Amino acid sequence: MTDDSDADAGGDGDAFAAVVARVRDRVTPDAAERERLRGAADALATRAAEAVADLPAPASEADVLRVGSTARGTWLAGDRDIDLFVRFPTALADDELAEYGLRVGHAVLPEGREEYAEHPYVTGAFEGFDVDLVPCYDVADATAIRSSVDRTPFHTAYLEAHLDESLAGEVRVFKRFLKGVGVYGSDLRTEGFSGYLSELLVVHHGGFRATLAAAADWTPPVELDPEGHGRATFDDDLVVIDPTDPGRNVAAVLSGDNLARFQHHARALLADPDESTFFPPESESLGARAVREHVDRRGTCPVALAFDAPDIVDDQLYPQLRRSLDGVRRELSGRGFDVLRTATFAADSADGDGASGADGAEAAGADGGDRRAVLLFELAGRTLPAVERHEGPPVHVRDHAEGFYAAYADGDAYGPFVADGRYVVERERDERDAVALLDSPALFDAALGARVETALRGGYDLLVGDGVADLADGFGTELRAYFEPAV
Repeated sequence: MTDDSDADAGGDGDAFAAVVARVRDRVTPDAAERERLRGAADALATRAAEAVADLPAPASEADVLRVGSTARGTWLAGDRDIDLFVRFPTALADDELAEYGLRVGHAVLPEGREEYAEHPYVTGAFEGFDVDLVPCYDVADATAIRSSVDRTPFHTAYLEAHLDESLAGEVRVFKRFLKGVGVYGSDLRTEGFSGYLSELLVVHHGGFRATLAAAADWTPPVELDPEGHGRATFDDDLVVIDPTDPGRNVAAVLSGDNLARFQHHARALLADPDESTFFPPESESLGARAVREHVDRRGTCPVALAFDAPDIVDDQLYPQLRRSLDGVRRELSGRGFDVLRTATFAADSADGDGASGADGAEAAGADGGDRRAVLLFELAGRTLPAVERHEGPPVHVRDHAEGFYAAYADGDAYGPFVADGRYVVERERDERDAVALLDSPALFDAALGARVETALRGGYDLLVGDGVADLADGFGTELRAYFEPAV
């Protein structure tokens, strides 16, 4: 059932309902759009079935089905995605599944291109729709999957059994809300809510408003188990046990920060309903002059490493960028530099943004072409004093204390002397200048993602202070988000 109650933590119920009604009208596909989608999907399914029939047995026993939001009736007006799955018998080996899946894909989408998740698949365009044609195994249930895409048909079946048109409308509003506040998408660039997760939350709570009201009071970790069959433990801030697979957390990709952003905006919308939350104005790029003004006003030393991104999909690239960002941050901090904030970003790939497939975490397209990536560190200061404090063991810990004292007694360090009952020296720093450090082989002492390290060894530009304004041409939107941060 849908939720029309006023039982939330605040806000005007009539105003909330009025905003939601307007949003629902904007995101609900009209009859003409539904018919265009239905016609295109039927034509594609017919092509796929004909291609399957031409395969040798047992591959010819495969069936074709629509999955994802367009199959479940929860897509947003204007979305142009059709996801078709071809379910092959489990008797096929993995290489046969890949071969026959591509054969069907190219028969259906002659101009399509091959991409790769756990299996290769074909993606392309048909009558104005973006189409993914993905092979999977026809397993008995989601606990018997041989690859992650095998569970997708079970997601579709579960939601078809639990969604009616009214509740589907609630899901659309919720998805638009998540998009509006920037937390929709379970690709590893976004680390947000997948379509499947958003649908499950609305089904579980009975509507959009009830979902927000519940989330507004969450204290992580939170666990929801719609079917009461969970049999695994997870360390995630939000755990939603997959109704089709008791050992899977549907919310595993969701970052703690994005969960917190969701809670913030849920409370804000309940307290002060505003349609602009769902449809915020497009963020404008920050120009080079404005970047320089921010740097001057802040009085800090931003340093950016800009380099050619490795040619890998976003779902591989962004974890490596974040690992590298954290590794360099820790290297800087360990050497005494005060790192106020960090950020990483990469240009969109030539073939899209690496977004994931039918249920938000199943497939990722191949990135190609020249892309630039950035690791940005904002330091309280570029340089440090010539000496650093180095504390030894307490004097009463005889063996260690004597060893420490002997190591420094005849050296150039200041000390050893005693402070708070332990030996202390003030010794010369290895590196006083953060820029010099990042421009030296010492950069590679940091824990870096493997492919990012290879890319950096191939060369990088080091931008310092207001020199980071040079990034505004390609990363003006990201720089605005950095220098003008908001929830």
